[in-house]
Amino acid sequence: MDIYHIFADHKEDIDSKYFVSKMRIFLDQMVEMEKIETYRITRMKLGFRSMDLPEFHIMMEFKNMQQLDDAMTAVVEDQESIEDSHVGFNSLVDTETIQHFLYRDYPDIF
Repeated sequence: MDIYHIFADHKEDIDSKYFVSKMRIFLDQMVEMEKIETYRITRMKLGFRSMDLPEFHIMMEFKNMQQLDDAMTAVVEDQESIEDSHVGFNSLVDTETIQHFLYRDYPDIF
């Protein structure tokens, strides 16, 4: 599996539950479209961390790089009106804090 990690905070004037609800709408739609396998949304507990990372951690699992590419294409091409829900949560993100990482299971399983 390829796992796309996003660390982000929401904008100051946005409620945390609202932020997550909008994120879930987008991610649930991506799962329904079979563009991602699964996802998790986690929130830092009690501010505990050893480095300065944003409060929310979103993990999206993909079977392979092709599925990840297909997911990106679905958003760009607005397949099944996915862009509306993407913009719906993306506009709530504090762009000063967002971090992206792509990891994979290791060693590779063939």
